[in-house]
Amino acid sequence: MATKKILIVIDVQNDFITGALRNEAAIAQLPNIVKLLKNEKFDEVHVTMDTHEKDYLETLEGKNLPVPHCIRGTDGWHMPDEVKRTKAIQNAEIYEKPTFGSTWLANRLAATLTWDNIKTFPTDYEFTIIGFCTDICVVSNALMLRANFPNSKITVRKDCVAGVTPETNEAALLTMKMCQIEII
Repeated sequence: MATKKILIVIDVQNDFITGALRNEAAIAQLPNIVKLLKNEKFDEVHVTMDTHEKDYLETLEGKNLPVPHCIRGTDGWHMPDEVKRTKAIQNAEIYEKPTFGSTWLANRLAATLTWDNIKTFPTDYEFTIIGFCTDICVVSNALMLRANFPNSKITVRKDCVAGVTPETNEAALLTMKMCQIEII
């Protein structure tokens, strides 16, 4: 069986770039993300979207990060137009998630695994992860993939991620590296 190349796009949404949680590093990485989406070929593309409701400030996350963001249907919730227009995103499976990691994404990808094939089958998958925020949502999803696919190659593209701060971005990259996720 040929290796299946799977791209995971984490929360490339306006609020993490120029919106409520504006981030200069995300602004700088956006052209790299668009270039990757236009030029690199993947067998599957899966996209997560941070999705909150109007009661966000009443949630645990909202009490700890009291900045309403990615409220369903708002401009900040949407992906930038240059991202939405790529064929990769137009053909992607999209997962709305109310928290940092997407259990729906992890469960969907792991659905083909059984106890008998977990030691061999996952090597047929290669994951590439890009998106925002490295130190919260990217690391959460990367570690769920590692837990479900212990023998698969998982790569995070350093030129296509951005964290809340440069320091926490580097800490998250180091954490993933320590969990045998390749950082390129």
